[in-house]
Amino acid sequence: MTPEELAESWTARFGEAVTTAESHGEVTADVPAESWLDALAFARDDLGCAFFDWLTAVDELDDGFAIVVHLYSLEGKHHVLVRTRIPRENPVLPSASGVFRGANWHERETFEMFGIAFEDHPNLVPLLLPDGFEGHPLRKDFVLAARVAKPWPGAKEPGESGHGAPSRRRVRPPGVPDDWGPSHA
Repeated sequence: MTPEELAESWTARFGEAVTTAESHGEVTADVPAESWLDALAFARDDLGCAFFDWLTAVDELDDGFAIVVHLYSLEGKHHVLVRTRIPRENPVLPSASGVFRGANWHERETFEMFGIAFEDHPNLVPLLLPDGFEGHPLRKDFVLAARVAKPWPGAKEPGESGHGAPSRRRVRPPGVPDDWGPSHA
């Protein structure tokens, strides 16, 4: 299927509830959260996108979270991104693990890193972080303790912040004479 045909398929099935965009030959379908599972099943069954590649979230701050799934059709050789938004105040979405078994671990990771709950997930427990970890480290409002304890290292060149090693620009490589270089020409 061409990207145009894919976009038309989404519109024919969901009407104006779904918007599509094409970029670099890949179609992105933005679906309402209440159509999430229907959209994934449509992509699998009607568009032939049976290969579940990945699922993740993007913290859009005031706009909530965007949940994105990448699917691929082995037969048709086309990619589809299915995306929805959920509010920051109540980040809940139905689990896609009933449509794609491969979504299981991706939803666990997204739950742990962003705090997004997936209803009816068979085992929504932490996957990566140590026991007792508090917070969701991929949220933009998550405060990194290392940044509170010491200044951001990329703010200035080394040696210019008053912390750490001298600047790289003032240190000569070993074996280079002091009177050598463009400033002594």
